[in-house]
Amino acid sequence: MDYPITSAIRFLRLKKIVFAPHLYDYLEKGGTRESARQLGVDEHAVVKTLILETNEKKPLIVLMHGDREVSTKTLARLLGVKSVEPASAEKASKLTGYLVGGTSPFGTRSAMCVYVEKSILSLEKIYINGGKRGFLIEIDPKVLLDVLQAEEVEVAIER
Repeated sequence: MDYPITSAIRFLRLKKIVFAPHLYDYLEKGGTRESARQLGVDEHAVVKTLILETNEKKPLIVLMHGDREVSTKTLARLLGVKSVEPASAEKASKLTGYLVGGTSPFGTRSAMCVYVEKSILSLEKIYINGGKRGFLIEIDPKVLLDVLQAEEVEVAIER
């Protein structure tokens, strides 16, 4: 299968991480619901890469189930900051080197702390962005701890 060789893919290859590529037709505002539908997988196993920043403008990455939202209040409390807000699309793009809708936590332009919703780690496999719109990679969630040194958090809220 022909798939894009993004910074994320180069990063995973460098670290010798096994992954399976999955392409789908990117739909503006389709989100994880649309990618899960097209790939025939559970949206709960599709992981969003969210770029947020603290009130001190410190950027961070949160990896969240596709069918959940992040409680920014809970996250701010955990991090010991006043507030946490989503970064603007422009800022997120500058920090990661990826377009919104194609953001991968792997191979980002800037190093940022990564937080992963704890329950993601108990899934058998996850589908996470491969660094381009319409491109997800299937990997073992343990990779998030091993390669990204992600910190476990419990900040999910039902949407």
